[in-house]
Amino acid sequence: MTDPYGDRAVWRIAAPMTLSSISVPMLGMVDTAVMGHLGDVWYMGAVAAGSMIFSVLFMGLNFLRMGTTGITAQAHGANNSDAMRAGLGQPFVMALLLAGLLILLQKPIVVAALALIEPSTAVAELTGEYFRIRIWSSPAALCNFVIVGWLLGMQKARGPLVMTLIINLSNIVLDLWFVIGLGMKVEGVAIASVIAEMLGVAAGLIFVARELACHEGHWNWTDILEPERYRRLFSINSNLLLRTLALMFTFAFITAQGARMGDVILAANALLINFQYLLSNALDGIALAAEALTGKAIGSEDYAGLKKVVGRTLRWSLGFAAGFTGVYYVFGTTIIDLQTNIPSVQETARIYLPWLIASPLISVWSFFYDGVFVGTTRSREMRIVMTASVLLVFLPVWYIFRDAGNQALWLAFMSFMVVRGAAMHTWYRHLLNTNAFGPATGNGAGHL
Repeated sequence: MTDPYGDRAVWRIAAPMTLSSISVPMLGMVDTAVMGHLGDVWYMGAVAAGSMIFSVLFMGLNFLRMGTTGITAQAHGANNSDAMRAGLGQPFVMALLLAGLLILLQKPIVVAALALIEPSTAVAELTGEYFRIRIWSSPAALCNFVIVGWLLGMQKARGPLVMTLIINLSNIVLDLWFVIGLGMKVEGVAIASVIAEMLGVAAGLIFVARELACHEGHWNWTDILEPERYRRLFSINSNLLLRTLALMFTFAFITAQGARMGDVILAANALLINFQYLLSNALDGIALAAEALTGKAIGSEDYAGLKKVVGRTLRWSLGFAAGFTGVYYVFGTTIIDLQTNIPSVQETARIYLPWLIASPLISVWSFFYDGVFVGTTRSREMRIVMTASVLLVFLPVWYIFRDAGNQALWLAFMSFMVVRGAAMHTWYRHLLNTNAFGPATGNGAGHL
């Protein structure tokens, strides 16, 4: 009999999700490279600032994906087909409502974002142009979060793989066509993102329909459309929202402080953050396997299986992290040069590259335990660790060493990652040793 929590089960989810996740930062690197070869640092800065605004907006709403995965995985483990459908329908409606709100509030959002980032006048104008186009990708982007989360909860990684590859590969092709072929600039990158997200939704809905056909059940539209259900659903996911906003605050802070140090630092940091995004997305494949399998173990009340899958996925994560450190050490300068041919940006990025070489072995712990805590629906603990790490580590370290400029930014970020990972590991061991894990324990995230 196949071990439901063995290496084969892990890689059935991790392999396709690793492949698809790596394509996400590859898109960012292509965006940077396309802008970085236009000969003017303003274009790189504008796409960096605009992309950061959408990272904060969309990743702030990534609870739509994380909450959906944990809840659906537990419904799947309990073999409750109606709960599986509710786990899709409710967050899907919420995604559309939130997207509409973003579009409605687009003007004050971009004004506030540019006031916080404080880019140069030229970069600010181009960033506004990028934002006004890309905001229309909101409905598709948020629905894609829900679809990916639901399919992962159902232990189906092929759908998210195809969706992500369609989104990112089409985005890359359209980037090159619009910018290099048609002579567009930041507007071409933004339009490519809108079209790509729509293609992703179309692909995702096909996989959802196929999966639902395999599970007999009923759509209870009275419950799905009941307003009270959404207050409860938002309450469940509010911890994930606050946790993600705190994380994105750190990246927004780095972008904003870099902008204040000049367009070259802004562009160099944007280039280096792509290293971190590549790392996090590659390791996310194993973390997502941990999410799906720990949620399944909780739903089926298999606590021995829970411990087994955590041990196996942690070992794989550490191995991958060590590999990334080696790759960044050997090929780091090459990766920088592929993203831009502007000498000042290349030279500046090389100064701070050692932080990114060390990052994989530092960051792996928090990336991994995010997956475990999502699968076990421990969002409260995630929120506490994240916000405490930002407020008690990231900001104080920056303030103390701020005279060191950009070095202080990277020191603060790495200190934040060290403490965040150590805290999550310690808390998980505490929960395990006190037998605290169980179906729908803690913050109630196992209920719809």
